[in-house]
Amino acid sequence: MHVGIDYTAAVQQRAGIGRYTRELVGALLRLTETEGVGHRYTLFAAAGQPFGVRRQAIAGCRPFVRLRFLPISDEWAARLWHRARLPIPVEVFTGPVDLFYSPDFVLPPTLPGTRTLLTVHDLSFLHYPNHFVSKLVRYLERVVPASVARADRVLADSEATRADLIRLLGTPPEKVEVLYSGVDARFRPEPEPGERERLRACYGLDRPYVLSVGTLQPRKNYVRLIRAFARLPDTGRMLVIAGGRGWLYESVLEEAACHPGRVRVLGFVEEDDLPALYRGADLFVFPSFYEGFGLPVLEAMACGVPVVCSGVSSLPEVAGDAALLVEPEDEEGLSQAMQRALEDQGLRQEMTARGLARAAQFTWERAARQLARAFLTGC
Repeated sequence: MHVGIDYTAAVQQRAGIGRYTRELVGALLRLTETEGVGHRYTLFAAAGQPFGVRRQAIAGCRPFVRLRFLPISDEWAARLWHRARLPIPVEVFTGPVDLFYSPDFVLPPTLPGTRTLLTVHDLSFLHYPNHFVSKLVRYLERVVPASVARADRVLADSEATRADLIRLLGTPPEKVEVLYSGVDARFRPEPEPGERERLRACYGLDRPYVLSVGTLQPRKNYVRLIRAFARLPDTGRMLVIAGGRGWLYESVLEEAACHPGRVRVLGFVEEDDLPALYRGADLFVFPSFYEGFGLPVLEAMACGVPVVCSGVSSLPEVAGDAALLVEPEDEEGLSQAMQRALEDQGLRQEMTARGLARAAQFTWERAARQLARAFLTGC
């Protein structure tokens, strides 16, 4: 089977769905290479000027992979396909394919005979439209339901997202399958030589810290996290927030500025530095209002770090019994959970053991095998 894959997010986005796409497709290609499990692939990207992407790094010498770059940005591709609604099928750029897979919410136009598979990570724009720029909400409200309706099959990041697709968009239950993300083997408890010194030199992390990871945007609930952390006794420990600037993030920076010396907003952290950043933390906190999956929770667990996270949307499903769960709007409860996880050594040991066991259940190889099967059932 010849499968086309929209690889745009992988070459345009350093975090979030970009990293998801790189990890999942990378595992899929390794599986095909080592076991012959899979198909022929054309990776398509509306790339414009992709950051740091080399064709060799993506495809290697694999004879079953080819790359096709559309020489305009993803923004312009969206304007042409989804705003101007030009019916130019993606096969004009990929060549004929049996199935086209998009891991990023939206399907481009395809020829009538091409089957389609779509991943929807979450429907946060419907649950919390005030957490987004209004222009983005209008765009997503138009193109995501249309793509879901057109797709032959849909993959959801979690049972919570699958339930949302069925309830909010009226998607037939038999059309939606849950495909969980994985945790890369780089995320492990054992430190690498010199990593603490590297964190000190690159990020100025010379004191104990509590960590949160994710793009700066209202949905991540960082303002309440900062205020909850400020309630804790000042023992010299910092709150460190790692994530690039997304949208409507000004209040996060303003709140952080109210606590000089206690709160650090690092900005985007390179993927290679994330495992060390997790391992160096005393506690990982993820108080998001809504997540389709919440991969940082599992990555922190895989690094042996206790986790406090919200008990809403997919997070209880992902964290299981390995985290302390709190209501995202309960500032005092969040503060108390952090203090308990920091001070109760017996609890910390138990959470660490449970977290390692929980994270081990999620692998990108497993996800890639399921994706390869979905290609077959989607045709």
